[in-house]
Amino acid sequence: MSGLRRHAVVSGAGIGGLTAALALHRRGWRVSVCERAAGPTAVGAGIVLAPNALRAFDTIGFDATRAGGRTVPAAMGVRRADGRWLTHADTAALTARYGRPPLALHRSALADALAAALPEGTIRYATAVTAVTSADGAAGRPVVRTAEGDLEADLVLAADGIHSPLRRQYFPHHPGLHYSGETAWRTVLPASAAAGAGVDTAETWGRGERFGTVPLADGRVYVYATAVAPEGYRPADVRAELLRRFGTWHDPVPALLERIDPAAVLQHDLHDLAAPLPRFHHGRLAWLGDAAHAMTPNLGQGGCQAVEDAAVLAHLLGDAEDARDVPAALAAYSAARCARTDAIRVRARRTGRVAALTHPLAVALRDLAVRATPAFATNRAMDGIVDGFRLPGLPARPE
Repeated sequence: MSGLRRHAVVSGAGIGGLTAALALHRRGWRVSVCERAAGPTAVGAGIVLAPNALRAFDTIGFDATRAGGRTVPAAMGVRRADGRWLTHADTAALTARYGRPPLALHRSALADALAAALPEGTIRYATAVTAVTSADGAAGRPVVRTAEGDLEADLVLAADGIHSPLRRQYFPHHPGLHYSGETAWRTVLPASAAAGAGVDTAETWGRGERFGTVPLADGRVYVYATAVAPEGYRPADVRAELLRRFGTWHDPVPALLERIDPAAVLQHDLHDLAAPLPRFHHGRLAWLGDAAHAMTPNLGQGGCQAVEDAAVLAHLLGDAEDARDVPAALAAYSAARCARTDAIRVRARRTGRVAALTHPLAVALRDLAVRATPAFATNRAMDGIVDGFRLPGLPARPE
């Protein structure tokens, strides 16, 4: 390349896009991140980094604990609305099984830590990518179209989210998104609001409704709720709606609901891809994260899989010494990631259907089955996800 540094343009400054940008930067690429938002946003949601995501971060030399400390929950599990535990896993046992505990962080704290590790000026806010042309991998370089001007690149990464414009551009016949039948509310309570509430990392299942709490590493608490509802349903009074649905559930759910700031509550309908993409690349353009394999949050793997995507991409592109090697590296990325991410997408959808059951008999049978499942079977079922991250060409994690 005549001594010039390879240039990658990333569309989207979410967790996946920033992780990919940092991973490529540390492998010698010059990176530009184009983000449509006017600046960093303090998204009111948390993220639980499972051991697979933390190992992926290790491969790019990023310590996720710098985003919020090392505090992890002592236990986690699933409860009924009356508070009775259906499953209850000790974090020490999970650590012994997977080599490290999960880490719960505020999403904006993680994004800030990733952004801080990039060279100044890497992220271009208020710069939405409208199209990518000449990405076929021929002699010409891809051109990234933005309202602020065009950018030429050797590689373009579409990390532009669940509604990815670049996915629609290059896969115009794909069926798009599938509505799960559930809407979700999310917020983060300040540490003072959650103090003394006895908050566990838990998800409580009712009839077509769920409520989850996740203590974050910085002392705040991530709170979320889901309900079976028509697509587009938006209550006028969020607190009243949540109290109506969850106000009689076990402690500390009612107390937490009294402390929420309705203005800080996010509501989104839960979607995933209606069908898998046929591939995650086109010439010198690749998709990652929700743009590639949007999944419902029922396994807590959406962000984790985006981090895995970024680590695998950087690993394979590190061997692309010339821009002409990029298409082959991206084809290897597709081969490495398509099957794993789609299996998790399908499994997350199935898990959501079970959790969202509404018929009383079906709910009773579900709860009985969950309680009767031995811990070793539950752990084994999660092994392929939580212990399944591999860089292509490297051996499995040693026992």
